[in-house]
Amino acid sequence: GWYLPEAAHPYYVLAPHAEIDFAAPNGPNPPVDPHSVEDYTDEKSQNFLTDVVVKEKFSSAKKLSEVSVNDYDAIFYVGGHGPVIDLASDPVNIQLASQFWQEGKIVSAVCHGPAAIVGATDSNGESIFKGKEVTGFSNDEEIAVDQVKAVPFLLEDRIKLLGGKYTKADEPWGVSIVVRLKQKLY
Repeated sequence: GWYLPEAAHPYYVLAPHAEIDFAAPNGPNPPVDPHSVEDYTDEKSQNFLTDVVVKEKFSSAKKLSEVSVNDYDAIFYVGGHGPVIDLASDPVNIQLASQFWQEGKIVSAVCHGPAAIVGATDSNGESIFKGKEVTGFSNDEEIAVDQVKAVPFLLEDRIKLLGGKYTKADEPWGVSIVVRLKQKLY
């Protein structure tokens, strides 16, 4: 499932400036990671769970197969184990992420989110990670939460295997942000 604060916090930053739709492999009401609901009781996360607009967006979420790249400027992948377990091997998702990248649109993710785009390729068939600085949930963090055996691959290892320049904070759960702009946004 998706991880509550990794959806809630970006949503409330972006919503005043962008039109946001939700999508998932099976469409409406994708499951939230229940541990994230228990663990994150901050105001934004709790508001997200009860926000009428957010609830409507979830109930009308598109299936990934219904998403057209032409209708959007960007794609954002929320973290949680869903991207590693479900999206990384979903052929519709891989094609969608590849199309966004190849059209020069914004492809972004947080935490485990980059796992959703490990199969995405550029117009030459190369991984979109190749030669790029990338961050995401680290091996140390996966070990710390005792989930190494629960995931099909470790994100840090996969990014490196695909030729990405993996970067991380000095300690688990520290801040590590990578921004790569093809062009100015404003």
